[in-house]
Amino acid sequence: MGTMVIHCEWLLTMAEGQEPIHDAYLKIVDGRIVALGSWRESVADHSTEVIDAQDKLVMPGLINTHTHAAMVLFRSLADDLPLDSWLKEKIWPLEEKLTPEDVYHGTRLAINEMLLSGTTTFADMYFFMDEVARAVEESGIRAVLARGLIGTDPAAEKKLEEAVELSKKWKGKADGRITAMLGPHAPYTLPPEFLRQVVTIARHHQLSLHIHVAETRDELEEISKNYGKRPIAYLVDQGVFSRPVLLAHGVWLDEGELSFLSRQKVAVAHNPSSNLKLASGIAPVVKMQEAGLLVSLGTDGAASNNRLDMFAEMRLASLLHKVVNQNPTVLQAESALKMATINGAKALGIADQTGSLEQGKKADLIMVNLKQSHLTPCFNPRSLLVYSARGSDVSEVMVNGEWLVKEGKPVKWGENEIISLAAKTAQRLLQE
Repeated sequence: MGTMVIHCEWLLTMAEGQEPIHDAYLKIVDGRIVALGSWRESVADHSTEVIDAQDKLVMPGLINTHTHAAMVLFRSLADDLPLDSWLKEKIWPLEEKLTPEDVYHGTRLAINEMLLSGTTTFADMYFFMDEVARAVEESGIRAVLARGLIGTDPAAEKKLEEAVELSKKWKGKADGRITAMLGPHAPYTLPPEFLRQVVTIARHHQLSLHIHVAETRDELEEISKNYGKRPIAYLVDQGVFSRPVLLAHGVWLDEGELSFLSRQKVAVAHNPSSNLKLASGIAPVVKMQEAGLLVSLGTDGAASNNRLDMFAEMRLASLLHKVVNQNPTVLQAESALKMATINGAKALGIADQTGSLEQGKKADLIMVNLKQSHLTPCFNPRSLLVYSARGSDVSEVMVNGEWLVKEGKPVKWGENEIISLAAKTAQRLLQE
């Protein structure tokens, strides 16, 4: 990979206590960051490649901690429905038709969208995960993959075996860009015996769990009716919190549960767009933060969002919780940026590699083109990124020191082909 130095207008490292640096440099050697700071202190010499980014802001790539990538194939197909109807009447019947090749084409489309809008890492829970991993490997993006597990499925045991095999086969592959979790779907699809089996296997293979919890009021009522307790208590009974947990949604958690989850070091993936669109509710994110929970940010699948733009999620999260709490000082721009970067890396257990721009970490970064009307002037880079920027403002993307997007175009594959194949796949699914 060699050595390069990026000279930029602003450098936002997201390292603890580090202020944005104006007229800055970042030095990368063989895919890792080795130095950064003010351009006046640059260690570049005549033999070093210097990337001129003097009208751009360089920051860590964004980390989407909860999505179902291949569901882009269902975008705009099942809108304006509550979650239960959305799943049972629209999504699950379509998913029964999916082939491995369909998931591959859908995942490539999703990755293309994510890369072009500045996401460099995503956590995916779906199926046919070998095809997801293949798309990840080809694309250059970083991913944490979990085979979704539904205990009420007659083939649940076989799919649990697939989940373990995914970890064995792909963990650490693609130059270390792929890691794995187990993906038990949600309390209402996981009978006690099966969920305990998942936990036992997670312990044996030292795997974390990625699970939907307390997404809707209906879920609380169903678990209470079936088991006489709330979802968190039900999960406690099955030993779920004996493993590291990434909890998606958490919309209907109460304060006692937040305190418990904080003590258990649980990480939360907040999905504001999806929760609003499905009218699931609004997660108590400020109370989560006050309780000491690690809160990250996700898009959920494009079938319930309907896009994968983490800049949109940052802005929505910040604005939403200001009005909910009737307090404009909560969830400030810096907090939203942390949720989308370093908190995401911590939630996925990869903060030693990515999530911030620091010496020794992988060069996972994006450049935002500041020379635009809606990004001028730039008095406060953090505020500009959260309240003014869009995913389409990202001009360059690098993962592991490799350029994946240049001048707003993907480097490693043809975008038109990806769009065409995914569109044909989606059309076929609808007609079958």
